[in-house]
Amino acid sequence: MVALMVTTLHAQRSMENSLHQFTVETLEGETFDFSSLKGKKVMVVNTASKCGLTPQYKDLQALYEQYGAENFVVVGFPANDFLAQEPGTNEEIGAFCERNYGVSFPMMAKIGVKGKDMHPVYAFLTQKEKNGVMDSKVTWNFQKYLINQDGLVEKVISPRTSPVDPEIIEWITK
Repeated sequence: MVALMVTTLHAQRSMENSLHQFTVETLEGETFDFSSLKGKKVMVVNTASKCGLTPQYKDLQALYEQYGAENFVVVGFPANDFLAQEPGTNEEIGAFCERNYGVSFPMMAKIGVKGKDMHPVYAFLTQKEKNGVMDSKVTWNFQKYLINQDGLVEKVISPRTSPVDPEIIEWITK
């Protein structure tokens, strides 16, 4: 009985420091439960349709297609936090991503990734007190957070770094 209580408490604590604790809304208004990604590596990226880095959608989709069957997933969060580069509605964002880049990886509803409107997922990603690993700051569109199979933050990758950079490929495949 005591062992079961300790195991349950440990599971609750590890869930608190895990991306798997979150449920969010997709672009289509459906519920997306990050606990469904247990056992998978995840790249969380804040996106924008009118940014100089927007062509990264192509490489994000290529990564998802190449490694998606190998317990890896890309999750996009559109955000309008940098120079109003994501002004569209969820419906407009979805149409843009599919039409221009063939995006089929999970795209969430538009959120805030910094400041007073920061979404709880991004509060988790950027605050050591919440993720148990590190503090960080979202510096621009297309910043990448690499999350391990247990839902823990492992790395933060610069917005300018290509999604198909060797460092990212090595992380996915190791």
